[in-house]
Amino acid sequence: MTNQVQATIAALLVRGKGILAADETAPTTETRFREFNLISTPEIRRDYREMLFTTARLNNFISGIIMVDETVRQRTAAGVPIPEALAERGIIAGVNVDKGTVSLAACPGEDMTEGLDGLRARLNEYCELGISFTKWRAVIKIGPDLPTRTCIEMNARALALFAALSQEAGLVPIVEPDILMQGNHSIARCEEVACTTLQSVFEALADHRVILEQMLIKTGMILPGTECLPSPDVAVVAQATLRCFRRAVPAAIPGIMFLSGGQSPTDATERLNAICQAGVPWRLSFSFSRGLQALVLMTWKGISNNVPAAQAALYHRARCNSAAIQGEYSSEMEQSSD
Repeated sequence: MTNQVQATIAALLVRGKGILAADETAPTTETRFREFNLISTPEIRRDYREMLFTTARLNNFISGIIMVDETVRQRTAAGVPIPEALAERGIIAGVNVDKGTVSLAACPGEDMTEGLDGLRARLNEYCELGISFTKWRAVIKIGPDLPTRTCIEMNARALALFAALSQEAGLVPIVEPDILMQGNHSIARCEEVACTTLQSVFEALADHRVILEQMLIKTGMILPGTECLPSPDVAVVAQATLRCFRRAVPAAIPGIMFLSGGQSPTDATERLNAICQAGVPWRLSFSFSRGLQALVLMTWKGISNNVPAAQAALYHRARCNSAAIQGEYSSEMEQSSD
């Protein structure tokens, strides 16, 4: 393991710190902005993300930030390249390098992630732009006849090739198999799909000679579909999640980052806390998007006078999740301020 890669992994996995996922695509950002009558332009997306990144003392709880290509190439209002501005605040810059999903041929209802063409050259450029880690997301849907083995294996191979190319460039890859929550499937069905998917991903990683100690996994908790009620107890979610990981994730992986996956911010934090109280061979942490940003955007609404309150909301959620990954979160924290 090179010193640079080793240092990046160690810094990303510092106890009590997680990753802010600020890599929403332009269409996703447009949808979220529309709720507040905001027009999504490069400038307003820059303003919003700069507000997130400049939150005072954010680096107490956030070790790295995943961005999109657009943000990586932008400058702050003061003219500083954003990766450089993050470095000045003690936060590691990362980038999502996939190019979104398209329909998977001959597999109705399933998707394949694109972006491998030209990836080697893009990764080398990102190194020059100050990026230290990368991410690639694969989408797995659960349905009556889904996922198919074809979908799982095609996405696993793409994840593995992405990881191999990232390591070749001296970057830490975050491999993200995202099993969507939408549907009426049970928690047992989610666990079955998650185990199968993770096992396939690690088989592909081995085939592509990816060094497990030089990468991270990002995936979801084991949860029933959003249409499957009632919601399971926190303890049931923790048990199913840990059982799946113990069966499918090699101990050589340094860390597992959880995505929030559409859970409410407090549900995600409470479940994260329960999971992280167990003894496991990996460092468990978070890499939340909506789980950190939902209240921030609702507070900001594109109004400059709302920036302090929006940043306070981000700081609060980051602080709560920092406590959760140490197994020290309590509901009383939601009413307290730092």
